[in-house]
Amino acid sequence: MYKLVKTLVFISLSLIFCDCTMKAQDLVTRKSPGDTKAQRLFKRGMKYQMARESGKAIADFEKAAKLEPNFIDAYIQIGAYYYERKDFPKAEANFEKAIALDPDYEDKLYYTSAVAKMEQKKFSEAVKAFELFLSKKSKYEKLNIKAERHIASCRFKSENDNRTVPFDPIPLGPGINTTMLEYLPSITADEETIVITRNDGFQEDFYFSEVVNGKWSTARPIKSINNPKTNEGAQSISQDGKMLFYTVCDGKNDFGSCDIYFAEVVNGRWTKAENMGSNINGPAWDTQPSISADKKNLYYTSKRKGSKGGSDIWMSTRQENGVWAKPVNLGDRINSTGNEASPFIHPDNQTLYFMSNGHAGFGKDDIFYSRRQADGSWGTPINIGYPINTASHEGSLVVSADGKTAYFATDRMNKELKNNNRIDIYSFDLYEEARPQPVTYVKAKVVDAITKQPLSADLDITDLLGKKSYYQETIDDQGIFLVPLPFGKQYALNIQKEGYLFHSENFALEDMKRSTDPFLMIIELHKLPPKEVVSTPKEEVISEPIVLNNVFFETGSAELLPISISELDRLYQFLIDGPELKIQLNGHTDSKGEELDNMTLSEARAEAVKSYLIKKGISSQRLRAKGFGETKPVASNDDEAGRKQNRRTEFQLF
Repeated sequence: MYKLVKTLVFISLSLIFCDCTMKAQDLVTRKSPGDTKAQRLFKRGMKYQMARESGKAIADFEKAAKLEPNFIDAYIQIGAYYYERKDFPKAEANFEKAIALDPDYEDKLYYTSAVAKMEQKKFSEAVKAFELFLSKKSKYEKLNIKAERHIASCRFKSENDNRTVPFDPIPLGPGINTTMLEYLPSITADEETIVITRNDGFQEDFYFSEVVNGKWSTARPIKSINNPKTNEGAQSISQDGKMLFYTVCDGKNDFGSCDIYFAEVVNGRWTKAENMGSNINGPAWDTQPSISADKKNLYYTSKRKGSKGGSDIWMSTRQENGVWAKPVNLGDRINSTGNEASPFIHPDNQTLYFMSNGHAGFGKDDIFYSRRQADGSWGTPINIGYPINTASHEGSLVVSADGKTAYFATDRMNKELKNNNRIDIYSFDLYEEARPQPVTYVKAKVVDAITKQPLSADLDITDLLGKKSYYQETIDDQGIFLVPLPFGKQYALNIQKEGYLFHSENFALEDMKRSTDPFLMIIELHKLPPKEVVSTPKEEVISEPIVLNNVFFETGSAELLPISISELDRLYQFLIDGPELKIQLNGHTDSKGEELDNMTLSEARAEAVKSYLIKKGISSQRLRAKGFGETKPVASNDDEAGRKQNRRTEFQLF
């Protein structure tokens, strides 16, 4: 037998994934006895290979193998040629010939032959071939790890080869997609603003589009963020559209090769972008951020020390002082020995979509999703299914707040049209099983009750059931805010501004199965009367009634429910901050029951709130309680929705 080669060097098939075959020009020849014609042809073929004249090279290799049927290295080179051209049947046949001639010649042949079988969907044969490679206990540790992953993927493909999920992608239209490359979409909770990365072949920049008359408008560059000296990409827009987290590579003052930056919208303008600092960014590659709906957690891809594979998904939490903490690895269920990337945390804060080549899938990189468990850990990732995932590389996926629509970029459809270089953005209806938990949102504008001019104010949304703050923000001078609200909770919304009476709302979303339309609101704040007016005792009230929407009682009782404490404490603080203020507490009921009983109940409920404030330390001289029973309805008593509005507790200044 001729054994001219003993070292095989593997090549990367693409920038996206790395299953490998031989690089013929790097093979080291070894002389054997004699100077046969087959050997001379082989050497000439190697020279052609070095000169990148592969057509002439393969002709010489095949002639050499024909002259000498036991010429192992000729079969290896022929197999490498066909493998690189994705002619896997011929590649497999030649690798198998080499193995048959000498089973101990080179362990890598078993691996490459197994990959060729896998590419032909000969999954059972591929599993056996990978297992045979592993049994060799070869020194190639990286290939051993890949072989184990391939075995899992082959078994997965064998079990799921005929299973499909609903998938009907629709291009977003000419406002978004052009002859250039568009990819990495991110979208706001109301699905009215989208930010994309556009590549003209020389530069990557951000563009945004808004819905106008039901269609995406022509995308415009974000000029204040785009930098002609760097490429910007891999962005995540916050659900309210006011923050943008993105990646810059080779920036002037970066900590590593790629760093994460952020910018904010303040009074309608983007601020100057800032590097997120050394806790988020390090010497390694940090990219592909995804910000949670409450803006408290940042998920991103990093190759930092501590990663379990090539790249892992990490998470950093924003602390109370506003500083981002050092990130934590999401753990073994999410991160594998392969690469995980492109995380997207849905506004439900319970469902994570990401890309991986380390979990069993259909192709080189598949899209997976995982759900947060009751103990806070992440559940076993689920492959999102074929044909969303294919044998090719899949990119990032983002999902709308309501969970019904997914957005992604692909070149698949354009390849079918023989336009291989074009990547466009598509949307599709996400099938039921892969949807996140339901999420709605509140979108509101805060204005002065008299002038109707927008107001800056402090916003706080509290999870009444969990008894903790869910979202806090200082609304800018435009007065607009948008906050996603996951189901399964009851929320108290409070708006405060110095010199104004505070405002509260309640959103009862405990029922996970019930969907609801977004809450679109105009919130009017009433100015406090001048101090000289409120400091003079009066019998009559001197302000509009302010409903305490988050004060609740036991049914038919004046006993305060525990979830009322947050609102009552806010009222207490309001009185502490304004020591000159005096309030009248008003109790109201619906019309069910006897009129006298309703009057008594309403008085008792107003007194209960008064007593709570007195116990907290508010002087009784500043408080009075009054019941109105069913006499002042604000809605119809003919249905439960109206009766619920009529059962209320208010306060007014006097």
